[in-house]
Amino acid sequence: MAVTVSNLIMGPGTLYRAAVDAVEPEDTAVNSTPAASAYTDVGGTMDGVTLAINQEYTELAVDQVIDVPGRRKTKREFTIQTNLAEPTLENLAFVMNEDEATAVTTGTGFKKLEPSNDTSATQPVYSKLLFDGFAPDSLARRVIGRKMLSTDNVEFAYSKENQTVFTATFSGHYVSPSIKPFVVIDEDAA
Repeated sequence: MAVTVSNLIMGPGTLYRAAVDAVEPEDTAVNSTPAASAYTDVGGTMDGVTLAINQEYTELAVDQVIDVPGRRKTKREFTIQTNLAEPTLENLAFVMNEDEATAVTTGTGFKKLEPSNDTSATQPVYSKLLFDGFAPDSLARRVIGRKMLSTDNVEFAYSKENQTVFTATFSGHYVSPSIKPFVVIDEDAA
């Protein structure tokens, strides 16, 4: 098989967050910045942004053959993972699934974050994540996770030789029968 060099991808991308009900940009706007009124750029990231799609299949079996006759998909889990290189209080609220508007407050000469004291049965704050990067032929690719929740432990370290970052893994969730949980859109030069 010949290698199509223009299909190789490398380069930075930009991660945005929005309310889960934010209006998505039109597919034809894949090569433009999303509306600042709905989407907030989370700032710099380190070590890239990773979309991971894990699929589980259950084997079918019959007595008459020794081979596996088929499989059925029984679970799909997808995550968007990154390290937020700008460890602001707003980004800390974001990775803790807090409502930034109520969790981060300011006063004369200070800003602080206080997490909510809700019970575990309270509905968490889901977000919509939009990631813009490159597609083959140096065109644009956009990934939208429509109902995301930060699901890993939140930690950040201060050390002499390493930059402080917020590690973040956002897990995707079912939206509705008519709205898929995520979409990947590539710009088409044709």
